[in-house]
Formats: sequence, structure tokens, C-alpha cells
Amino acid sequence: MMPLKRTCKEVSALLVAREDRGLPLHERLALRLHLAICEACPRFERQLLTMRNAMKQWRQYSNDPNDSGT
Repeated sequence: MMPLKRTCKEVSALLVAREDRGLPLHERLALRLHLAICEACPRFERQLLTMRNAMKQWRQYSNDPNDSGT
């Protein structure tokens, strides 16, 4: 098991991985600890959330049966 202290590079990889899969407890704890003390990584987390929400809206828009496609 890796220590709880992670670098920003490791945390950014965990944030991206969290989009696709659940994280084990030790990774969730390491992520939470790092996000509490880092200034940049919470910003990256918000950017990922913004991108996820934008893609969700885009998919809903592109699947709209009322859209004529023109």
C-alpha cells in the first residue's frame, strides 16, 4: 500500500481514474488529505467536474429526438 502523502501528479491521476472507477479506501483518503492542503488540485477537480457536466449536457442535447440535426 502506498503512503497517504501523494504528489500533485499522482492526485491528478487519481482524480481522472475516479471518473471511471471506484477508488479503494486508502486512495480516497490520500486524495482527501491532499485536496485539503493543496491549492491547485481542487481547481483541477472542479475543472474535471465542469467537463463531466458539459459532456453530460452535450450527450442529452445530441440525443434529443426533437432536434432536426440541421
